Amino acid sequence: MIAGRPRTLVLRTAGTNCDRETVLALEQAGSEVDVLHLHRLLEDPDRLARYAALVVPGGFSYGDDVAAGRVFGLELRHHLLAPLRAFVDRGGVVLGVCNGFQVLVDTGLLDGTADAPRRERGYALHANASNRFECRWVTLRAEECACPWLEPGDVLPMPAAHGEGRFLVRDTAVLERLRANGQIALRYVSSGAPDAPAEYPDNPNGSVDGIAGLCDPTGRVLGLMPHPERNVSPFHHPLWTRQPRRSEGEGLRFYRRMIEFAARSA
Repeated sequence: MIAGRPRTLVLRTAGTNCDRETVLALEQAGSEVDVLHLHRLLEDPDRLARYAALVVPGGFSYGDDVAAGRVFGLELRHHLLAPLRAFVDRGGVVLGVCNGFQVLVDTGLLDGTADAPRRERGYALHANASNRFECRWVTLRAEECACPWLEPGDVLPMPAAHGEGRFLVRDTAVLERLRANGQIALRYVSSGAPDAPAEYPDNPNGSVDGIAGLCDPTGRVLGLMPHPERNVSPFHHPLWTRQPRRSEGEGLRFYRRMIEFAARSA
């Protein structure tokens, strides 16, 4: 158990630009936070032992050269996959937001930890179906899944801002496997009817089955495309004047639950 307030590491590299608001959200959620450049972690992977959670924030790492998150993800996969898997195995929590989700997909961490069966991934984040960058508020619903800090049925409005967020699977067998493993963590839903499947623009990228977030089979690694750190204050929502009075944004609740779980798990 890590004594005191749980510590979170926010990992950045060239092109990352959402690290500051991520830090502010995590601090408000009750965590002590350090920001570290990838190269410093490559020099000393043992640093991970100091933390209960690791967050890969949004942005445009390496300018999204080749593909969004691809270079950052492959750096982690080739140089830090074993330490990252050990971090998850001992109870650490990993979160990837937007570009961070794209990074996690390429690391292979979402497929499972070291003792999980190795198989082809079978899914990817592709260019939006609209073939353009989508920047809009969307509504997410937490699903029955392996992720222990998500409350099934919880409705979470968040802004999305990405050009490559369309979740695709190779075939129906891959989709059924994700469902069976409890890996489908968050779905886009209609803003006016959270029980209804989302069509464009509520599903801003055309993701199959409305998938907005995916976790690994342990539930301790989670990636999602929309930005919870951009809905921390009750005044962040563009329709806040028409909503019932609330003391915080739904994104802060998301981060608080994650940090509380990380503190218990680490």
